[in-house]
Amino acid sequence: MTDDTNSAGESDPFGAAWSEDERSEIDLRDRKYSIYRCTDCNNVVLTMQDLDGGMTCHDEPMERVTETKLDIRPPDVRQVLLDAFGLPKPGLDVCLCVIGEGPLSPEELAERLDYDVSTVRTYLNDLVEFGLLEKSQLNRESGGYVNVYHSIALDEMREETLVGFYAWAGEAASLIEEANLTKEDYRDAESEQGLNEVFWERFRDGRPTN
Repeated sequence: MTDDTNSAGESDPFGAAWSEDERSEIDLRDRKYSIYRCTDCNNVVLTMQDLDGGMTCHDEPMERVTETKLDIRPPDVRQVLLDAFGLPKPGLDVCLCVIGEGPLSPEELAERLDYDVSTVRTYLNDLVEFGLLEKSQLNRESGGYVNVYHSIALDEMREETLVGFYAWAGEAASLIEEANLTKEDYRDAESEQGLNEVFWERFRDGRPTN
């Protein structure tokens, strides 16, 4: 049995071990992305492009963020795909196999991946609905047809997955902002409850209640 806790004792569903270096302050100047913030308002922008001229807000240059004071935990690609798109490792395996070797039928995928064919069909349907794969029919030489799956164009996949992730990140950012506003409201209000009680009552089931 493996130990699925990280160095801080937190549960890690993929058994990843995080070193102190990985959890220490990140120098954002070395990353493949850039973060800018407005010096006049709370606007913060993330970009994957290298913007030589920077970004503007209120027609004024924004300041590039070069470090974070929070102890950020580097993400695991499996956890990102699971959290943002609901795509666990078996689903990712199916998707990658189709991208690399498709078009393939469910039976061919199941044989290559050593997964149950019903499991493969479930993930194939999810991936088609999600928009990463497409389904078509090939005629059999012996008659009839077979359903096969193939990838959408990789350029399209790159754009769609980034847009989808940014939408997810926007929802996550909205939750963080709601959490910060809840703390401010509590500080300004007279409440007999503790902040922890008010906070989790507000975010029952992980979402803010109305």
